[in-house]
Amino acid sequence: MMRLGVFAKTFAGETPGEVLSAAKAAGFDCVQYNMACSGLGALPRVVPAEAVEAVRAATEATGIGIAAVSATYNMIHPDPSVRATGRAAFEAIAGAARGMGTGIVTVCTGSLDAEDQWRSHPENGSGEAWEDFLAEMRLLLPVAERSGVVIGVEPEMANVVSSAARAREMLDAFPGAPIGIVLDPANLFEDLGGFRDGAVVDEAVEMLADRIVMAHAKDRDPGRRFVAAGSGVVDFGRFLGGLRRAGFDGAVVTHGLSAGEAPGVARFLRGQLG
Repeated sequence: MMRLGVFAKTFAGETPGEVLSAAKAAGFDCVQYNMACSGLGALPRVVPAEAVEAVRAATEATGIGIAAVSATYNMIHPDPSVRATGRAAFEAIAGAARGMGTGIVTVCTGSLDAEDQWRSHPENGSGEAWEDFLAEMRLLLPVAERSGVVIGVEPEMANVVSSAARAREMLDAFPGAPIGIVLDPANLFEDLGGFRDGAVVDEAVEMLADRIVMAHAKDRDPGRRFVAAGSGVVDFGRFLGGLRRAGFDGAVVTHGLSAGEAPGVARFLRGQLG
């Protein structure tokens, strides 16, 4: 059965107990955790054993699971030293993930924009950017294998893995590797033309069904802005139904919302989950 989750950073707090309690009060089953919620920053070079234990204790106290933990850094940053710093944080977080209760570590496939990993760059689609990404992934895979985790990759139009087709190409480049897909319907289009009445979402589910390890749930309005789930054009009943038919039974994690919006979004998505 699919579980309903939320980005932990939706809620204020620098202890897992605070954040997970807020997620529970808002009506969620699990969170995508961020080490900033442990007061360590999003990309710590070290995750102390006591921080891991605090997360585990908070999950036991609240009943809120850890669906995944974020280690998002710019995997194709033009400065190799920036990539190396992010890679070191990935290793620290991946090594702690199982102790916190999850086997999924999420990443950002990156942009050649040196200032903002979520902003597009005209060369993100180049062969050179693609090869840089594949080279970086080759460095992460042994870390994931040693740590017993899956690398969760999310197709995002502003990043080098920009579409479902590009995600499939990545998977085919690493057959059998511990890589899974985090699928967010709102990241697959920018406008109603690209949305094609939802066909772009249906096609992505079909193309990636065998490797989807987590779903995201944010929305996009006709004006191209990201909005909270249920406030835009995505038909979440259709999206979740497609995932269910594909055999997906993992976490559906919402983000792009305020803490104040969280209870209402939880009610909306719970209704869509059925």
